Amino acid sequence: MKQQIADKMAAEAVNVNDFQVLAKQVLPKMYYDFYTGGAEDEHTLKENVEAFRRITFRPRVLVDVSTISMSTTILGHTISSPIMIAPTAMHKLAHPQGEIATARAAAACNTIMVLSFSSSCNLEEVAASCNAVRFFQLYVYKRRDIAANLVQRAERNGYKAIVLTADTPRLGRREADIKNRMIVPQLKNLEGLFSIEVASEKGSKLEAFANETIDATLSWKDVTWLKSITSLPILIKGILTREDAMKAIEVGVGGIIVSNHGARQLDYSPATISALEEVVDAVGGKVPVLLDGGVRRGTDVFKALALGAKAVLVGRPVIYGLAVNGENGARKVIEMLKDELELTMALSGCPTLEHITRNHIRTQFDRCQSML
Repeated sequence: MKQQIADKMAAEAVNVNDFQVLAKQVLPKMYYDFYTGGAEDEHTLKENVEAFRRITFRPRVLVDVSTISMSTTILGHTISSPIMIAPTAMHKLAHPQGEIATARAAAACNTIMVLSFSSSCNLEEVAASCNAVRFFQLYVYKRRDIAANLVQRAERNGYKAIVLTADTPRLGRREADIKNRMIVPQLKNLEGLFSIEVASEKGSKLEAFANETIDATLSWKDVTWLKSITSLPILIKGILTREDAMKAIEVGVGGIIVSNHGARQLDYSPATISALEEVVDAVGGKVPVLLDGGVRRGTDVFKALALGAKAVLVGRPVIYGLAVNGENGARKVIEMLKDELELTMALSGCPTLEHITRNHIRTQFDRCQSML
């Protein structure tokens, strides 16, 4: 009966935003707020979505779009479309099968899942669950042996890349979690390595735990250390500026993810789509540039590709789909975005991803320039 209700709810959704509305109905308030909330005034949280809306199209007509190809290759791995699953924490708060259901959805959609360091299924369980291509997201704690342990386990279990999250020397001020006194479940990847128990009588225990454990001394030289303990390519997640993009190239990363941590770290940092072109220009094609943050439509994916992204990563919408209908809900979210991207390509005169260019869109900056 519960599955029938979940199937019925999922069938009501016609776009990924509908899944957020449905997820709010099924998730406890503390968990919905945890997944949905941003830092402080949530200005950047709103801007991540709104900035996409300020970009318009310059579609081409009379192009043969009878066949649309969306497949692409990321670090040598071919996927069905340039839509990947971003690392998001603690999926069992959304659904009992947690990250195993999400990984199976990724496999069904032939895309890449980035497993969160803070997953509620350990990396070995997720690896054994299906044949999805998986990357592993890493935070670095004060105890470097923990990072080394996780990286080596990921490599042994067939993960194809390490995604170093670089924008979290301390946890951002997430006021919904403080008000809800967010409780931290046991992080499965840390079992036997580390206790998550912290002494905190008020506010978010997640914030207290993070600020007690995360290594605020992490710097560019530590990318060299990370490269010394693994043969896997390393992507840096959290880059928003030309300067940091150039530093990432200097230290030899395998890729860059333009990200503001889903607007959960520094409020009033730029929307990721606003920062993308600056980073792409700085990289100059040396490594793939990916983007996460604010992607809610296939039109958003197209806009990111037009500004130079190789692919996008989707976080919250996948969680909402998972909360509503487990693996099927997460899969439906990805399929919706793929279908919308395919239609956008057809209506813009782009039969392949290679046809999508900067000339297919108009940004606010372009409109200002045209008035000078």
